[in-house]
Amino acid sequence: MNGIFDTHAHYADEAFDGDRQELLERLPGQGIELVMLASSGIDDTMANSRLSEQYGYIYAAAGIHPENADSVPEDYLGIVHDAVIHNPKIKAIGEIGLDYHYDGYNRERQITLFTRQLELAGELDLPVIIHSRDACGDTMNILREYRPRGVVHCFSGSAETAAEVVKLGMYIGFTGVLTFKNAKKALRALDEIPAERLLLETDCPYMAPVPFRGKRCDSTMIPYTAQKAAEIKKMNVQELIDIACENGKKLFNI
Repeated sequence: MNGIFDTHAHYADEAFDGDRQELLERLPGQGIELVMLASSGIDDTMANSRLSEQYGYIYAAAGIHPENADSVPEDYLGIVHDAVIHNPKIKAIGEIGLDYHYDGYNRERQITLFTRQLELAGELDLPVIIHSRDACGDTMNILREYRPRGVVHCFSGSAETAAEVVKLGMYIGFTGVLTFKNAKKALRALDEIPAERLLLETDCPYMAPVPFRGKRCDSTMIPYTAQKAAEIKKMNVQELIDIACENGKKLFNI
């Protein structure tokens, strides 16, 4: 399989510290055409920006993950803005959104961080990469209000929510979760949406598909996710990969 666009990866993560350069130099020869690096904070944004400048097939997003809402510097919007302005390979704001999974989260602070970054994306005319975990109600209310261009990544919602996301004009990203035994909800959501709104992603180093579950994930594992997606969509797997790649290029203006 070739022409793969991994639309959500974290190669600046410390899990790749031991072999990052070797791995990233190898990926284009293993069917990986493009990679989008999602950011979780200021340091991550800067690291991803450097990687995008170093490797021609890698692009980046700039932004702050909701789990870091309590530790952002006061001038975070200016820092993200300047990162975008100074690097034309930064093609999105993200990952941004809401995460209510762990006890002690600050809902109001997360919402403020989310909406301000949505506003920044609008000012910069960039799409957004949305993270939503155990926060579907608030996430959808905000998306209905702001109506951004973008993708809801690592989708975990219902088929009904997936249909609404698509109706809002957004894309939906699926990871190796599709291959898990307990993936019925994600598979129903995938079945609900048209292939023209599908993106493939790893969220690496996390979410490795079966048969690699529990191991460090990387972009070469996307064919396992694509194979499962193709079964659900009743498509040839290479055709699905090609459509997903074109979707990603269109969304991120590559």
